[in-house]
Amino acid sequence: MNGGRLSILELRSVRGTGGGPEKTILFGTERTDRSRFAVTVCYVRDLRDPIFGIDDRARQLNIDYVEIHERHSFDPTIWPKLAALVRERQIDIVHSHDYKTDLLALLLGRRLGVLTLSTAHGWTGQSARERYVYYPAGKRLLARFPHVIAVSSDIRNELVRHGMDERRITVILNGIDPAAFTRADSRRTAMRRDLGLQPHDFVMGAVGRLERQKRFDLLLEAFAPLARSRPNLRLVIVGDGSLRGELATLVSRLGLDASCVLAGHRLDIADLHNAFDLFVQSSEYEGTPNAVLEAMAMSTPIVATDVGGTAELAADDVHALLVPPRDVGALRAAMERVTADPDGARTRAAAARRRIETELSFDARTRKLERVYEQLARDRKDVGATRGVPHHA
Repeated sequence: MNGGRLSILELRSVRGTGGGPEKTILFGTERTDRSRFAVTVCYVRDLRDPIFGIDDRARQLNIDYVEIHERHSFDPTIWPKLAALVRERQIDIVHSHDYKTDLLALLLGRRLGVLTLSTAHGWTGQSARERYVYYPAGKRLLARFPHVIAVSSDIRNELVRHGMDERRITVILNGIDPAAFTRADSRRTAMRRDLGLQPHDFVMGAVGRLERQKRFDLLLEAFAPLARSRPNLRLVIVGDGSLRGELATLVSRLGLDASCVLAGHRLDIADLHNAFDLFVQSSEYEGTPNAVLEAMAMSTPIVATDVGGTAELAADDVHALLVPPRDVGALRAAMERVTADPDGARTRAAAARRRIETELSFDARTRKLERVYEQLARDRKDVGATRGVPHHA
């Protein structure tokens, strides 16, 4: 305990600017009840990474943030640093967020007696090493945790298939700050000018890492015939990644150089939505997609693939139009439906915004997470009382 508060260590390892889990960790920590919880966010940072940007984002949120530096992916010197951090901060619960820190958390639990918790954000990598080595091993590690948070029912079911007791899994969907994501029509013209777009264009936007999981290649194939029939259609893809060169080549091959913008990595996603008439997600896999949450909060009409936890966020034909993954025809038809029925699109967008305000806010998610922390601590005390042994928590 830290001054009567539960002391939590949020532990994560990531390269570059990160993704959805970073928003969940950082913004969730900002909203934690500091009278009951002392939260330290710790990132294991590879010193070879030239574009790591989590530290700047953490400073802007005024949260307790520290880094453990590693010289390479299997640097043994991080262990004594982590153990010292847990002792110095009197950590009660180590909350890990990826397969590397899951292993570290379990070791800390075994060596130092702290409670352990993991959030399973999903398994989105496509490399052979990730698919056949890291992810299967990671799922087996998760089965050893006393409790795991899954960000969708789909992820919960995958954990159960890999041997975890369903009673030790809590599904908590990702959340968002509705106050930080609010449409400002006054920004529409300026943002379009920034992207090289015209006021009369119908703009479809997509946001995500340029990796296979997001299937932006299929989005481009779905968009191309529409662009040929309607010269005012534009597609903006926001993000960066290993497939940028391939996607640029595909844009040219499909004759979309004048109608498609590869905008690169940007931090002003909320502002960019003011330029969008439609948000499209074409992923073949998701956990709980933060990009969909952002579109819902921004009252941007949505077409999305029915993957992962997407349908748990947005009901088909109520908050969004959902289509099967890898189905170019269905994706194109849904995009065309939005352009043909703007009133229906606005109705769905308004319903999505209401759902964000009432059920999917960061505040609501954080309260659910806090209850998990408190239950873990109560279970530890109950076990200690039964055995007559004092516990750290």
